[in-house]
Amino acid sequence: MIPIDGDFIMSVAPRFSGSKAASQLRIVGEVSSVFSSILDFYAINTKLRIAHFMGQVAHECAGFRTTEEFASGAAYEGRQDLGNVKKGDGKRYKGRGLIQLTGRSNYREIGKKLNLPLEDEPELAAEPVTSLRIACEYWKSRNINAAADRDDLIKATKLVNGGLNGLEDRRKYLQKAKTSLAGIEGIRVSLNEGGNTTVLRRGSFGNAVIELQELLISKGFDLSIDSDFGPATELAVMMVQKNNGLTVDGIVGQKTWDALRL
Repeated sequence: MIPIDGDFIMSVAPRFSGSKAASQLRIVGEVSSVFSSILDFYAINTKLRIAHFMGQVAHECAGFRTTEEFASGAAYEGRQDLGNVKKGDGKRYKGRGLIQLTGRSNYREIGKKLNLPLEDEPELAAEPVTSLRIACEYWKSRNINAAADRDDLIKATKLVNGGLNGLEDRRKYLQKAKTSLAGIEGIRVSLNEGGNTTVLRRGSFGNAVIELQELLISKGFDLSIDSDFGPATELAVMMVQKNNGLTVDGIVGQKTWDALRL
């Protein structure tokens, strides 16, 4: 299980001030201690799956500053396709959750899965931990892990949104999540390998990255030497690791350095 918590969430989410920051801090604070275990329960437990989940959720919940849609929900009044068959259902069953749950019938269905009385007490869906579980249930129901495994942002976005609204925002959060997860993995590699090894990963920069890029070019990879460990450098590293029977994680530890210097 990859150790992700509130620090990880905040490394991906945008920063706010005032009441927006307070709302974000409350939500992140409440889910921090259970974030890793809940995602792991739903098999959102690889770097790609976690990164894509974060890319989608960070957009859907406005950077973790709300678990309830800003609109009143009046637009959903009378929507029988959502199970809104009683007067006031539109507002009562407005969008809630990190990926918004909308409509009486959906509240009923997810409530049964989570063993919570969401149809009778819809406000429960806005509680941060419950809102996280709702997002994970939705993710599971649409099999979005499969799109994440292919690193397919377009498919994942369509499964969450129905279209491609906010695609660039989702892409930005996805890239930030990948960089942050590479940092977490880099620490693990560094601790495991010990010694004075320079451990590089996505987001690293400087002279050591220049040396890495020069070695990769000598191995036949078409890269720019720009001292920035970005997606192209990471992909080249992963190909070297695969060709040498190493763990394919994009992290340059001692074993990967040795393979490059052969």
